[in-house]
Amino acid sequence: MRSRDGAGRDHLTGRNLHPCGRRCRAGGPAARHDRSPPVIVPPTGVRVWLANGHTDMRRGMNGLALQVQETLQRDPHAGDLYVFRGRRGDLVKILWHDGLGMSLYAKRLERGRFLWPSPADGCVAISASQLGYMLDGIDWRNPQRT
Repeated sequence: MRSRDGAGRDHLTGRNLHPCGRRCRAGGPAARHDRSPPVIVPPTGVRVWLANGHTDMRRGMNGLALQVQETLQRDPHAGDLYVFRGRRGDLVKILWHDGLGMSLYAKRLERGRFLWPSPADGCVAISASQLGYMLDGIDWRNPQRT
């Protein structure tokens, strides 16, 4: 059907969808969605700490920073990355202070669980590359190339 101004209603029926299934206008922000998303990369040499056990994933930036101070006995503003895992194991939150402000990142796996060290007091230090493996769902303790 055509409206009074002559424009079709294809945009309502979904006939002008991009191959990915999203409505895209030429040159609009949705048309550029097929590019890889920007990646926030921490500086080289940053320390990554896994908080042992599980954490209440309802906590936000302030609650997790308080947990870093009280439970882990560390400074959350020192520039280190602190990684927390939920009870089910499919969600992690990463707390990072980059010198300008605090950032909170979250990642949920569609299938599987994040591998985590056995529950004990404190935290475990891992490298940034091991964190990358873990976030991709690969066994960070012994990565195998397939």
